[in-house]
Amino acid sequence: MLIKNLFKDKKNRIIIAIFITISIAILSLIKLGKQPISISNIDKIEHSIAYFFLTFSWLLALVKTKYQIYIVSICCLIYGIIIEALQATITIYRTGDYYDVIANSVGVLLAFILFSVFFYKKDTIW
Repeated sequence: MLIKNLFKDKKNRIIIAIFITISIAILSLIKLGKQPISISNIDKIEHSIAYFFLTFSWLLALVKTKYQIYIVSICCLIYGIIIEALQATITIYRTGDYYDVIANSVGVLLAFILFSVFFYKKDTIW
């Protein structure tokens, strides 16, 4: 009930989307310590989940038309590419990775599909 009420107000949805966007940037650009458990390619799943929530939050916050679904999704894809480029250029402890871009794209695509199928209504969403 609390989450439903939180998402009723458009201003709250925008604040949540901004928070997720900033959190992804910070977590992507800071130096992280050694992970206690090492699972091969777990970071790709983490990328997909993060970009799913990023895209889905912005879709909930902004989209009123079908056209806007595409714009928001493309912006999230571009954001992921920019973050990977920043990792490769402005940090010495992180590296940009094409596979991370693919994982980000998978998360964006899943959010795009889920939102398009289950949340988008032809005339209006909210």
